[in-house]
Amino acid sequence: MKGIILAAGRGTRLYPMTRPVCKPLLPVYDKPLIYYPLSVLIQAGIREVLVIVPPGEEGTFYTLLRDGMQLGMNIHYTVQPVARGIADALLIGRDFLDGDDVCLVLGDNIFWAEGFAEMLKKAADGNPGATVFGCKVDDPRPFGVVEFGPDGKAISIEEKPEHPRSDYIVPGLYFYSNEALDIAADMPLSARGELEITDVNLAFLHQGRLRVIPLEDNYVWMDAGSADSMLSAAQTIHDLQRGGAYVGCVEEEAYREGWIDRAHLRKLGEELKMTAYGRHLLEL
Repeated sequence: MKGIILAAGRGTRLYPMTRPVCKPLLPVYDKPLIYYPLSVLIQAGIREVLVIVPPGEEGTFYTLLRDGMQLGMNIHYTVQPVARGIADALLIGRDFLDGDDVCLVLGDNIFWAEGFAEMLKKAADGNPGATVFGCKVDDPRPFGVVEFGPDGKAISIEEKPEHPRSDYIVPGLYFYSNEALDIAADMPLSARGELEITDVNLAFLHQGRLRVIPLEDNYVWMDAGSADSMLSAAQTIHDLQRGGAYVGCVEEEAYREGWIDRAHLRKLGEELKMTAYGRHLLEL
């Protein structure tokens, strides 16, 4: 399985902050926003990743993440020429995937939970075709709402329903078999001119092959799409890290996966030892 991070959004809701730099490169507390979805892929055991960026931003992202070798990974870059929706990432990544299954994560989504790495590996293993997570929220109406049975098999998905059938919504993290690429290629554009990821999920649902893993307790999911949500996300991460749970530290996750050794982790920490982030690496 390979990973794709869709980080091509310009973040117009965050203007003027995102005029000189796109949203996934903005800081959320002590690290760039894109570190959080990248850490999710690392925890899922995915070492080969494609980052889809806005036109002209390849060099900026490369300056930050390089080719991934410092993390024991291979990171590639390409652009989304025109914003055509989340499912467009599957088509853009076809050559990169080269027949492999895919974990697609949005570049502005932040996840944390106790034992999340095990949950991610469970999602990647034994995938019936498509696996998504279900986040329980107080008001699901502004989101894509998923209804599922006790066995985790999805029953229905509705986009922004007035009367939701469930309190669970689908966040920006999707595990697909390679069949999803053909599904996306055959889909028409929606009324807003996009390839909708909900339509991909519906296709697997109609085949009886959409699995939902619910996130029940003690989890964090945040969509850092506005100034208020970015501020809230930064405060939440600050509080978690004060409590001993370091969130989105890609070097730590790579070390825990066994992709880099202790000496290399120390070297990475020494490069940043003037920061709390670097000192955390050295404390490991």
